[in-house]
Amino acid sequence: MDIRIMQIEDYDAVYRLWKATDGVGMRSLDDSREGIAKFLLRNPKTNFVASKDGEIIGVTLSGHDGRRGYIYHTAVATAYRGRKTGDALVAAVVEAMREEGINKIGLLVFADNDTGISFWEAEGFTPRADIIYMNRSVNDENK
Repeated sequence: MDIRIMQIEDYDAVYRLWKATDGVGMRSLDDSREGIAKFLLRNPKTNFVASKDGEIIGVTLSGHDGRRGYIYHTAVATAYRGRKTGDALVAAVVEAMREEGINKIGLLVFADNDTGISFWEAEGFTPRADIIYMNRSVNDENK
């Protein structure tokens, strides 16, 4: 298995993987090819794919605002789960964030995504009960 920086040329395979993974919430504009291209330009060193024999088997999308890091869509193909692929992707993100001077990384997991919650807890992430996440869409087309 190889871990490397994600490129926009990976988009089609990455998108298929995200769509095939339970618990990954996709948005029409943010997760379009154009939206991901914009994200990769803003965060060129913090997004990774895992590949084996030329096939993308895992991905993690992450970035930072100069103060905090955030992990967005992380997925590993079902056939490669339990083989440390996710661990390697998270380790790559943690190291990239460290190199960028970021000291804390956050992420969101759907409350009913037991597999995702277990994975992130095993990676050292802890849930917070002291905050309420709120958001507002500024573009009604981004469903």
